[in-house]
Amino acid sequence: MEKIITIIALAYIAIISLISIIVCVYDKGISKKNRVELRIPEATLLLLSALGGSVAMFVTMLLIRHKTKHVKFMLGIPIIMIAQAAAVFAVYYFVFR
Repeated sequence: MEKIITIIALAYIAIISLISIIVCVYDKGISKKNRVELRIPEATLLLLSALGGSVAMFVTMLLIRHKTKHVKFMLGIPIIMIAQAAAVFAVYYFVFR
């Protein structure tokens, strides 16, 4: 049972990470064209991070230099990553132990 849950969790993380990368790259492209009406709201980017795409979102933002001057992202996403790592540890420690 633990193996199935792990596979499902990894598949979910892979999918949400891919979506996070695509959305981040799209927003960067639109921002360069000054198409404000087509931009992705910052809340959506943070929500994708909170849903599991935090590592992919953070690495992508650093690589393409998107939102790197925003404290909300450069501090917020690492905090989300720490919280997610703590949650994963807690689940595996308390549930699967």
